[in-house]
Amino acid sequence: MKVEQTTILRETVNFLKSEKFISASGAVPQSKGVAFEGRKIVKAGTILPSNDAQAKGILLEDVDVTAGDGFGAFLISGIVLAGRLPEVPQETAKTALKEIKFM
Repeated sequence: MKVEQTTILRETVNFLKSEKFISASGAVPQSKGVAFEGRKIVKAGTILPSNDAQAKGILLEDVDVTAGDGFGAFLISGIVLAGRLPEVPQETAKTALKEIKFM
């Protein structure tokens, strides 16, 4: 297992309403990354794989995808503050994320 030292690029906004949630891990596509201080980052709170009926979860922490696809933890059940997410959830995404309540 390769261990790398990382640097926190920015503070993440807490979008969780409750401390009780369920998460699962999965792939984070490089195509969702945005440029930030010379790196390509997928922001915490991003609905993946897309903000539509294909939504599977909400990324819990920033993931650096500069070198290619990354790996991260996704919220699959819980309560979130929708106004704190980096983009407004589409109604189709909310429907697809049945176990997540948006407030």
